[in-house]
Amino acid sequence: MHNPCLPEDPLELDPVIQSGAIHAALEGIVTIDEAMHIVMINPAAQRMFGRPAAQVLGQDLSVLIPGALRELHTAHVQAFMASGVVERPMRALGPLAGLRADGSEFPLEAAICQVEASSKLGGHRYFTAMLRDLSNEHKLAAQIDQINRRMRALFDLLPVAIWITEGESVVYANKACARLFGAAQRESLTGQSIYALLHPTTHELVREKVAHALASEEEVLAMHGKIARRDGSSRDVEMVVAALPDHSRTLVQIVIYDITKQTHERRALLESKRTLRELAASLVDTREEERRRIARELHDELGQQLTALKLELSALEGIETPCIPSARTQSMIQMVDDTVAATRRISMDLRPLMLDDLGLSAAIEWLAQETERRSGLQVTLRCDPLPDLLPQKVLTALYRIVQEALTNIVRHANATRVVIAMAHTGSFIELRVEDNGAGFPDQPQRVPGKSFGLIGIRERVLMLGGELSLGNLPGGGASMVVKLPLSGADDAQGDS
Repeated sequence: MHNPCLPEDPLELDPVIQSGAIHAALEGIVTIDEAMHIVMINPAAQRMFGRPAAQVLGQDLSVLIPGALRELHTAHVQAFMASGVVERPMRALGPLAGLRADGSEFPLEAAICQVEASSKLGGHRYFTAMLRDLSNEHKLAAQIDQINRRMRALFDLLPVAIWITEGESVVYANKACARLFGAAQRESLTGQSIYALLHPTTHELVREKVAHALASEEEVLAMHGKIARRDGSSRDVEMVVAALPDHSRTLVQIVIYDITKQTHERRALLESKRTLRELAASLVDTREEERRRIARELHDELGQQLTALKLELSALEGIETPCIPSARTQSMIQMVDDTVAATRRISMDLRPLMLDDLGLSAAIEWLAQETERRSGLQVTLRCDPLPDLLPQKVLTALYRIVQEALTNIVRHANATRVVIAMAHTGSFIELRVEDNGAGFPDQPQRVPGKSFGLIGIRERVLMLGGELSLGNLPGGGASMVVKLPLSGADDAQGDS
């Protein structure tokens, strides 16, 4: 059908309109005249609408517009023609759509501009629309939106609290986060400052960790802190901070674990261990006191009585009577001597009286001599002069540690030599015991679970607030170093 408003041959239009640049453009370009008839459509627009130029040239622009939008679009174009404005984006219309040859609709973006051109028939005003098919972008946006919804759903199913912040503001919080903070809806946390949700004692540490995470995107940082709940209570938490890989490097993800229960349990456990250690210390003190009393009674009372008995028997030794032969008197005197020796040995094993009467160095020297006599182990002592007034607990502990160490070496080390060194360094007494035996297992710093001797040594050291170090010597053999404070503090510092 011939249109009198259209030039006889659209291809005879001004070269500006029919330029090769327009035909080579990747965006769709459609030109209409003042009657809204299509006078030019470039190849990109033909592919976009699925229509060759022969089908649309001379047709009304409405053939490219879905029916529901034609009236609105026509009014907008006519208003633009009457406005005298040279160019205008068509976003004001709202979402735009095109109509393909197969009847399907697709989203598009358009901008319209006025073109003054002339053909062989005279001057004309034309209007050119630059079109961009948004189908792929909408599909991509839909896919991204679907991924975001799935990620949010996944985050909401996680039992741990997660929030994402930009700057100081929360831009996302999952359901577990809302439960942790006592919020009815997770959306109520969005937009709030993270420092309004954290306990004031945690603010400075969080600022430091967030800044560090943003400066080093690949680093994941953990810390302990507190949060403030809506009901005014606080919870102990562990937070893991990591920067999200966005171009602005402002997004930070914080995963929050509620460790309040574990913290309370740990405190209760530490309190229980402290109580048990105090009880153990009390039992040790009681046992040592009982040993001291029994040793003193064996030495003073039973020893004296046995000595008196020996003197009485010795007085009868030279008297010959028919009922008590001299040989029998000699036998009884020998039995008394053996009993006195056994009494002294038991008394010394319980607690050597020289520890109280002559001091630690003399007691350890006697212990070393007894060990050499009984086992053949060569014991070397290197004991510096010690303070005159050592606390009784420190004095007893050092003696018992040396005693237990020598017992362990004799039983397990297969050693031939041992060196015992004791020195006074500042406010500490340092005891070092080294042998040339088999040494400790692969992890000497860890006290073996069934080594009750070493466990006893460790407990004595911890009860006095000291330090125990176990190791192997380069040339073979084991080394044990004990440091005890002179104060004799009975509160353990460790929780091992």
